[in-house]
Amino acid sequence: MSRDPVPIGRRVAYLRVRRRLSQQSFADRLGKSKSWVDKVERGVRSLERLSTIREIAGVLRVDPAALLGRDVQPAEVAERREGVARIRAALSAYPMAFGRQADRAVMPPDRLAREVRHAWTTYQHARYPRLIELLPTVVTEIHRAHGQHPEAGRAAVVEVYRVAAALLVKLGEGSLAWLAADRAMSAAAGDRVLLACAAVQLGQVLRGSARVGPVMLAAASQIAAGTPEELSLRGSLLVQAALIAARAGDDRMAGRLLDEAAELGDQVGDGHDHYRTAFGPAAVEVARVAAAVELGDGPEAVARHEKTIGRDGWRWLPVEHRAAHLIDAARAYLQTDDPAAPATITQLAINLGVL
Repeated sequence: MSRDPVPIGRRVAYLRVRRRLSQQSFADRLGKSKSWVDKVERGVRSLERLSTIREIAGVLRVDPAALLGRDVQPAEVAERREGVARIRAALSAYPMAFGRQADRAVMPPDRLAREVRHAWTTYQHARYPRLIELLPTVVTEIHRAHGQHPEAGRAAVVEVYRVAAALLVKLGEGSLAWLAADRAMSAAAGDRVLLACAAVQLGQVLRGSARVGPVMLAAASQIAAGTPEELSLRGSLLVQAALIAARAGDDRMAGRLLDEAAELGDQVGDGHDHYRTAFGPAAVEVARVAAAVELGDGPEAVARHEKTIGRDGWRWLPVEHRAAHLIDAARAYLQTDDPAAPATITQLAINLGVL
């Protein structure tokens, strides 16, 4: 494999900043002086001993070859790929169709429900590596339980496919996310509430397809706007339809749908998580920022973002929801000509834990 032309010292500096380490703290972990680190990063001092390179790589949590500029990926990326492969294998297994679920006892329904709730909580706290580990087993157990009790376990099947789709979107696995969302829709067929729940994730997965917007609206029309739970589902579907419209450039439709969702959000209030939607006034305001970004209106998105994060409801949103919003806010700042935008984006990245 060919070497990368970037000097090793600059690669060390870049990876150190990615790990949010100062030169002094990095030096302390290596048992070196700050001056030694500075000289290495500026290229004044060369790194020739393999043992030293391995030691630096250990502190930076990367493969030593990454410091040498070879075409390798950090260990966590390889682990993520392996995890996605395990999720794909679990989703591709059909023990309920071939009677293979009877080889051992099926997990009790109450424990299975706890496992699904735990998976959702892990997702909403943005602990994606942990969820990657958990999900294959949960999917497999859901398949086996559904094979023995098709109707009784249907809600759990829909929920595990929903959380799988949500996670896979975060991981950039679009095709696999679509498979999980489609499975959720199929499992929910015949039940209006379950179908609406599944449709929320379908909208998330296929946001770039204008043809999905009518599906969101049709699902929303099937939900009676009565209880807070029903209002949350209906409102979440309207939000998804609005974001699809915004991506298609239809600002009038997006605005109308978000206004309708806002009316429902006011009735639900903040601090709730009915059907894992986190729907409420703050969620609608976050969606308005995302819609403005999709429509290319950076100043509007920035203004709404700065107002949104000052609301009490902002703190009630799940970590995952807030993190996704901050990414949208960073995109908004990039759409403006504000000279302070780079510093603002950097601060947002620090809040997200990526710097």
